[in-house]
Amino acid sequence: MIFIPKGNYEIGTNSKEGFEFDLEGPKVQVKLPNFYIDETTVTNQEFQKFVTKTGYVSDAEKFGSSFVFHYFLDEETKAISEKVNQSGWWYEVAGANWKHPAGPNSSIKEKMDHPVVQVSRNDAIAFSQWAGKRLPTEAEWEIAAKGGTDRERYPWGEELLENEEYHCNIWQGNFPFENDGLDGYVDTAPVRTYEPNLYGCYQMIGNVWEWCLNPARINLSEFNSYTGKHFWKNYQMKDDQMYAIRGGSFLCHQSYCKRYRIAARNGNSGMSASNNLGFRCVQDD
Repeated sequence: MIFIPKGNYEIGTNSKEGFEFDLEGPKVQVKLPNFYIDETTVTNQEFQKFVTKTGYVSDAEKFGSSFVFHYFLDEETKAISEKVNQSGWWYEVAGANWKHPAGPNSSIKEKMDHPVVQVSRNDAIAFSQWAGKRLPTEAEWEIAAKGGTDRERYPWGEELLENEEYHCNIWQGNFPFENDGLDGYVDTAPVRTYEPNLYGCYQMIGNVWEWCLNPARINLSEFNSYTGKHFWKNYQMKDDQMYAIRGGSFLCHQSYCKRYRIAARNGNSGMSASNNLGFRCVQDD
């Protein structure tokens, strides 16, 4: 895990780059104690160890289905699956779970060093409790993502491309139908694919969305009133209210999702899972 020193930090943004309802700003100063954060998102290998040791059954396995982006489904699977909305971008696929991210015909056998996906926040809470850790608050996540800099967009700088190279796994091409894979991947990438930020944290932008501890879209000033320990004490319950997610994923594209930035915010219901949603943990000092 990576040590993040206590101190006064600035989170949020005053730019209007995101969606107004996400409450990305205005910037606020927050004071945080020391904490540690996983250098990568939790991998399939790590989650498999947890399941083997505990016999844990994920929400998607209990439900018997989960959400998969259309790009990863064949026509036969689409025909027997239910569209989540009229756009046809997402389907509820029977048999989709962390072991089979895109349905029964998919596998993680060759992806043990990739981030575990198809995990709900409830699943992430259970893993964290077993590991003696917890989920990060948005404030902790954002400070770790900045890597000791004052950047609001990307850990490596203000421009997506640096030296004409990609530094994260997002969508390139005609979204949502054609992915050119210019960053090397059209699905998840191994957790250490791109260079870490200056703290040593890998891929906090792109690859997979990461569950956070606090409810979604609370005012940023609340992180001055409540510590990570407070949120952990009060929000370990497993429920289906909206909780924060951060970082964007391999499905983000500039034409639709503007949230693959350090300061960007989003949320999802606690029992939801999808093939682009994972997590990393933190630990109090």
